[in-house]
Amino acid sequence: MNLKFLETFVWVARLQSFRLTAEKMFSTQAAISSRIASLEEELGLRLFVRDSRGVSLTPEGLKVLDYAEQMLEVQRALKLSLDNTRARQGLVRIGVMDTVIHTWLRPLMSTLMQTFPAVEIEITADAARNLCEQLQKGYLDIVFQTDLIRHEGMRNQELAHYPMHWIAASNSIYARPYASLAEMANERIITFAKHSRPHQDVLNLLHAHGISAPRVSCVNSVSAMTRLIRDGFGIGALPAALVTKHLARGEVVQLEPGTRLPQLDVVASWRAGVGLELIESIVDMSRQVVSQYALDVGPQRMVATANLGTRQPDE
Repeated sequence: MNLKFLETFVWVARLQSFRLTAEKMFSTQAAISSRIASLEEELGLRLFVRDSRGVSLTPEGLKVLDYAEQMLEVQRALKLSLDNTRARQGLVRIGVMDTVIHTWLRPLMSTLMQTFPAVEIEITADAARNLCEQLQKGYLDIVFQTDLIRHEGMRNQELAHYPMHWIAASNSIYARPYASLAEMANERIITFAKHSRPHQDVLNLLHAHGISAPRVSCVNSVSAMTRLIRDGFGIGALPAALVTKHLARGEVVQLEPGTRLPQLDVVASWRAGVGLELIESIVDMSRQVVSQYALDVGPQRMVATANLGTRQPDE
């Protein structure tokens, strides 16, 4: 039995798409279809149901999937046993939200490159919603973003949370005491991209306090957002970890209107399965990096939660 055909079958089952599998395996959709057809002919049964909703496993296909993953695992173990000294190789596509880029991505990349020098790394920076979509479609291998992905075959690890704060330029008209959140909400508020988790949290918080028409400016770049806040264009709703140096230099200050913002969570999400052990290793590495980073910056900036364990989509 052709193991390449089995690998193709496993990826079609995971991605539920011949097109996405072709992109994942650097092949053509016709070649993928041909491999599956050959495998079905050899086994004498139908593996997939194809309809307007996409591709799904037949009951027989579901049974074959279990054996196929076991056979691929045996192949992987055999290769490792024959050459234990060989360095890990391959391509890992990592998706990160902007906040991670500006905090602990650098120590993660440094550790990753030292541990797996032969691994090729691609970094994609995007909003959490887009990262989750790209992971589910197979364009990314692991993403660091804000939400648990509740999708079959996905695993999630809560890594940490950032305390969120109200931040203003120290030399601006906004750097003054506020009697309440309602008073502060009369000013312009600057926060993350529209429809992002922190943007929704800000709107929900203001709505809960009876503030129905706030002036909220959404910015999809952390660099641009912090620049606008430091230049006095409004009050920022963001993690203080993003402006640690500016706080230390007295360029910005934290405001205390009596109402705290919800924390900003960081979650690692990836696809589980045979042949993805390198991804699991990177998740373990990210736990260690985040824990050390949280110790370095302190609980006012970041709190590690990775010791809570791995979350499955249905938990």
